Amino acid sequence: MDAVRVALLREVLAGTEWLGATRRFAGVLRGSVVSYGGGLLLVGTPRYEPWHLAAHLVDEAAWSGTPELAPTLVRHTVRPSGPAHLSVGLGRLEAARRGETLLVVAPEEPAPLLERVHEARRAGATVLALGAGGGELESMAHETLAVPEGSELDLDTVQHLVSAAAGENSMPAPRGRGRFRDRLSRLTDHLTAPPPPHW
Repeated sequence: MDAVRVALLREVLAGTEWLGATRRFAGVLRGSVVSYGGGLLLVGTPRYEPWHLAAHLVDEAAWSGTPELAPTLVRHTVRPSGPAHLSVGLGRLEAARRGETLLVVAPEEPAPLLERVHEARRAGATVLALGAGGGELESMAHETLAVPEGSELDLDTVQHLVSAAAGENSMPAPRGRGRFRDRLSRLTDHLTAPPPPHW
């Protein structure tokens, strides 16, 4: 989903709880990784791998000048011949420590994953969770954004909103009474602006 589609989605969702919820969650995510200078681990389940979120966070990290947002994608199955960025296995969760952030995207909660998340939390990692909510993962996480089955939005769409909000350098300006096209144009300009120069 590109910046224009995210802008349109936000316009459609104006006045719902989703915009505030995704921005709050993204703020916690950004605050956690920036405070500790990085160390973002991203993991899904054996059946749901959040590679698309990983790619969007890498883009947002570059565009916002916040390299700490670029995650390490932790995979349940790793091929020995795969590229380095796709070859980080579950053993990396065992090495998680204080100062690192573990973002778990889990539509279901397999017991082996919960055990590893629990161990990472005990070792001092900050645990954030995106999932159905109401399960053990929610009680383990420091911050949770629940996307229950049957919600207006699905988990993939919520991930787009979270990644876009995590890359924002400031909160959007207060909404005026301008025309829809004017507001959409300003938001599109903001979302598609190049990253600031690095000196």
